[in-house]
Amino acid sequence: MAMVEIERKFLVNSEAYKNEANKSTRIVQGFLNTDPERTVRVRIKGDQAFLTVKGIGNTSGTSRFEWEKEIPVSEAEQLIPLCEKGIIEKIRYEIPLGNHIYEIDEFFDKNKGLVIAEIELNDENESFLKPDWLAKEVTGDSRYYNSQLSKKPYSLW
Repeated sequence: MAMVEIERKFLVNSEAYKNEANKSTRIVQGFLNTDPERTVRVRIKGDQAFLTVKGIGNTSGTSRFEWEKEIPVSEAEQLIPLCEKGIIEKIRYEIPLGNHIYEIDEFFDKNKGLVIAEIELNDENESFLKPDWLAKEVTGDSRYYNSQLSKKPYSLW
């Protein structure tokens, strides 16, 4: 399914979000292509797997084209070894708040120590609740894109 994804990203300043989470899922993902104009990702999320293509972001970094298709986990497991160096492992926590769901990613391995909150919006100017654990906004800062974290992990900054 193709669509335009509108999301904002923030750093997280405490682990308080973990008490508010209604779901957590382990994610392993790699990138077949990290060209910013056409990122191609393979992701295993719990017992599901997906192939995702993302286009280049708009000037604010808030919106970009996204196409995603569910694939069998066995196929994703075959594609992961073909990915560029730098497989990402993280746990995603989902926190419902108001009309939205925050997705908090706690990274491991070379990105350990990095925790990012994302919120998907229907409109770039839509208002949303900002919990106490939300810190600096990093929307549009490409260092925090998973495709870049796979090449230049947080521990090397």
